[in-house]
Amino acid sequence: MNTLFDKIWDSHVVDIIKDGPTQLYIDRLYCHEVTSPQAFEGMKSRGLKCLRPEKIFCMPDHNTPTHDQDKPIEDPISKKQVDTLAANAKEFGLTHFGMMDPRNGIIHVVGPERGLSLPGMTIVCGDSHTSTHGAMGAVAFGIGTSEVEMVMASQCILQQKPKSMRIRVEGKLGKCVTPKDIALYIMKRLTTSGATGYFIEYAGNVIREMSMEGRLSLCNLSIEMGARGGFIAPDKTTFEYLKGREYAPKGEAWDKAVAYWETLKSGEDAVFDKEIVFAAEDIAPMITYGTNPGMGMAIDGNIPSLDSIPEEGHASFKKSLSYMGFAPGEKLLGHKIDYVFLGACTNGRIEDFRAFASIAKGRKKAEGVTAWLVPGSWEVWKQIEAEGLDKVLEDAGFEIRQPGCSACLAMNDDKIPSGKYSVSTSNRNFEGRQGPGSRTLLASPLVAAAAAVTGCITDPRTLL
Repeated sequence: MNTLFDKIWDSHVVDIIKDGPTQLYIDRLYCHEVTSPQAFEGMKSRGLKCLRPEKIFCMPDHNTPTHDQDKPIEDPISKKQVDTLAANAKEFGLTHFGMMDPRNGIIHVVGPERGLSLPGMTIVCGDSHTSTHGAMGAVAFGIGTSEVEMVMASQCILQQKPKSMRIRVEGKLGKCVTPKDIALYIMKRLTTSGATGYFIEYAGNVIREMSMEGRLSLCNLSIEMGARGGFIAPDKTTFEYLKGREYAPKGEAWDKAVAYWETLKSGEDAVFDKEIVFAAEDIAPMITYGTNPGMGMAIDGNIPSLDSIPEEGHASFKKSLSYMGFAPGEKLLGHKIDYVFLGACTNGRIEDFRAFASIAKGRKKAEGVTAWLVPGSWEVWKQIEAEGLDKVLEDAGFEIRQPGCSACLAMNDDKIPSGKYSVSTSNRNFEGRQGPGSRTLLASPLVAAAAAVTGCITDPRTLL
């Protein structure tokens, strides 16, 4: 019996090139302002139009400031990229959710919440975290700029079929353990290259019990394990999340779609190239200590000792700790921090703001901490207001900014200064990722909130 990945992939095959790649049909292409300009230029230079413009959706997110979005962007490079996307979308007749459009936000937050990302689809974008959309039961992956152009022109892409891996998480999660912690734990165990060449299907009772927001966070981080993407079979949770959303099917079309979506699962006897099972009880609230997302540990644990690292990894391990200002064997609890960032396509959804607010409520932001709380979309911003979370957070001394990628990466105003420590809910902690010389500790919204109200790395289990 085929895996779910086989079912979706095989149903989108247009042609197979002998001893070469597969020509795969693509249901949805997302474009943001950073990886699309060269693709559009390539189309213009060849006098081509988009084959199926109704399948392509554009929005700026990386370069958008998270304040004063109703005013012209001050940074000339960011302004040019955002303006160029708007002009290209208009010229090619593509749907464009520009800044201040109520449908704007981070592309990987907006796609699912608008019902644009649906079960059984193939979805691509010139962005590695396209794997996020796999939470909807879709085969979603990032592509390069030349491939963006290929999809614009032909609605197809040339791809080698990845191998299949199933990761099951079984058991009962402990207190304050979130989907972000599950992802950081899997990366710690697998390393950042442990899933290279695979497409991951997440399964097990912990995944089935997870909310859509949690699934989106987990699938978002698949790429950080080296995987081509990660996804979760659609179920009642998926259908309830999608029902009534703007681009989701309606009426009879909805009933027909759900009947099909219910068939999207791996057979009981499906054979995967690799299977791994993790016990939920082994997972604690996590935090990273190094300069890749696989360098994580339990928040109350110790940084590994040098002799626990394979010899070939000693040099990079020492370089990483030197950059971070940490030592082998050190505990991080109580370590002073300077910045806290809640947001990104990893943790910028309503559930993440609820989690952060649950710790902030009745407490105050620590002095000396700069906190950027950035919703993933205007829709999330509206939900924050509707639930009164803005008041809870404002009472605690926090300010909610306008939507965008913000401090996930140093492409807009929200940069962490050199040498400063940032507890961040984003997806990457590479050297300089949040600004030249910045030091990033990846964590869940609960761990971020605990740091924001105490001014140091704190176990959220002691505050809730």
